Amino acid sequence: MAELYIRVGEDENEEPMEIPSEDDGTVLLSTVAAQFPGACGLRYRSPASQCMRGVRLVEGILHAPENDWGSLVYVVNYPKDNKRKMDEMDASSAVKMKRGIDRTSDLIILGLPWKTSEQDLKDYFATFGEVIMVQVKRDVKTGNSKGFGFVRFTEYETQSKVISQRHMIDGRWCDCKLPNSKVFNQYAGPDEPMRNCKIFVGRCTEDITTDELRQFFMQYGEVTDVFIPKPFRAFAFVTFSDDQVASALCGEDLIIKGVSVHISNAEPKHNNINQLFSNFPGRSPSLAAMFDRTQYRYPSSHV
Repeated sequence: MAELYIRVGEDENEEPMEIPSEDDGTVLLSTVAAQFPGACGLRYRSPASQCMRGVRLVEGILHAPENDWGSLVYVVNYPKDNKRKMDEMDASSAVKMKRGIDRTSDLIILGLPWKTSEQDLKDYFATFGEVIMVQVKRDVKTGNSKGFGFVRFTEYETQSKVISQRHMIDGRWCDCKLPNSKVFNQYAGPDEPMRNCKIFVGRCTEDITTDELRQFFMQYGEVTDVFIPKPFRAFAFVTFSDDQVASALCGEDLIIKGVSVHISNAEPKHNNINQLFSNFPGRSPSLAAMFDRTQYRYPSSHV
């Protein structure tokens, strides 16, 4: 049987792209979304009424109108609250979203000597490549170093090289790492803003597995954890090693297994659970630990 193609475009007046159908004449929404990221359906203009009509979509499968796709041009539908956000981004932002793993991030430097200054850090790391930013974190009251800081490079290759080795700075061995939320919040303390590497994935279907979510989101950056609540509640949590990847994805509508899911921030309730209990006499460590296990709440739009 000869392969059938249908003509699809983002607008009726632009040059369409031919999309292959399945053997039974249907078209998978995932096939459309592969060429038009974020697509959630198709519509077409009826030759009879000249009105736009929607193409029937059942479980991620698009069915031909009256069992015949014909020579019509089908227009891509996008979620109304996120209609083709990529059109609103500049070229660099688009690349940033699609290849988040290949861009530089702020690296956290652990184990800094108390005497190390920002100039000392800049002079040291400049031997690896161009430095965009250095910062030594200090106590807001005393001005003393907290023993850690941040550095950011222009080139991703430089960042990879720096992460791969230990560093002797002012006579002390130091480590450079991507600042995931666990490492950063351990050192930052309650006066620092929390770096949240976790996203909330809403509108999930019950057939989506943790492995499928992990494989899908790995295209944006390193995934450290995937969690789907049981019993199933139509959402999941995905954690990245880089908080900036998580931040860049928030607000997006993405297609996973033919289903449009919405990404939002898995908001921390507060920066430090133990701090919450520190003012109570006879405080219970086990009680603080219990609250720590539920430190993320659902976005307000899903409550």
